[in-house]
Amino acid sequence: MKFYTTMLLVIFALAVPPAAAAKTDPGYSYYEVGELRAARPAPTHAGLLLVGGGDWPKDAFRWFAGKAGGGHLVILAASGDGERGQEMYRDIGGFASVRTIVFTSRRASFDPHVLKVLASADGIFIAGGDQANYVRYWKGTPVAQAIDQKIASGKPVGGTSAGLAILGQAGYGAMDGGSIESATALADPLGPAVTMVGDFLHMPFLKHVVTDTHFAARNRLGRLIAFLAQVRATTDRRAVGLGIDEDSALCVEADGSARFYTLNKGFAWLIEPMGVPKLRKGKPLDYPSIRITRIGPGGRINLKSLKVTKPVSSIAVSVDRGRLSGI
Repeated sequence: MKFYTTMLLVIFALAVPPAAAAKTDPGYSYYEVGELRAARPAPTHAGLLLVGGGDWPKDAFRWFAGKAGGGHLVILAASGDGERGQEMYRDIGGFASVRTIVFTSRRASFDPHVLKVLASADGIFIAGGDQANYVRYWKGTPVAQAIDQKIASGKPVGGTSAGLAILGQAGYGAMDGGSIESATALADPLGPAVTMVGDFLHMPFLKHVVTDTHFAARNRLGRLIAFLAQVRATTDRRAVGLGIDEDSALCVEADGSARFYTLNKGFAWLIEPMGVPKLRKGKPLDYPSIRITRIGPGGRINLKSLKVTKPVSSIAVSVDRGRLSGI
């Protein structure tokens, strides 16, 4: 009888696996705050919120909330937790609800719940972190398609830091696990660490734009010029650069016109190289003419025409054997 009871216990244990073993990792975490069933108070309108990292300029984010019709925002991230959503809902305000999806694998980009949440969003905001994870998790998946479709359907999309880095037609993917500095990028624009990624997301008026963030604080002018050199020489002869300083944001309307906001005397930087450079792998960059225009508070830029109204400054710089001069 004792042997029979033991056998039954063994069979039951084999037939019913532990609860932890029965669960599979979905590849994401999900957080929510607010009234998910509330009706959206107003219509949505397409727009782009381009944030340079650091603190959030509240006026720019309230503009974004207005573009979302005061409705339901979804934040996408690849690190952290639901704290960003709490901050957006309570400190910024203007949203009926904020949901946050934190991706930990590419598997989540095909998850029905994730896609359902994205489909119901009135706006999407991409958080900072490591843009290489966004490339690995989203490129060529339904999540990337959903982000593209959202703005095409008249809803706003935004990003900060790494979330802004991937919004341009071509972007620095940081696929080698580092974050390249200006001197290294200018020394070899075709080098293995200058990992540019194309055909990822497709935002209006960023078709020929390469973005960069934390711009002045991290001395990124040189590396953005190197990024543009590679892109112009390999895929897009019309590419221009757009750098955004920390604690600053550019709010882009559906017609391409954009207004700049900053908390800390920051700028937006328009980088316009002249012509296409001749690059050789392992060799430093030569680029004789590059126009640098800074946009400050009260300034405007049209990303369709690249016309800047009331620029803070506009100068010509050059790169000779990997050295930037004129600024």
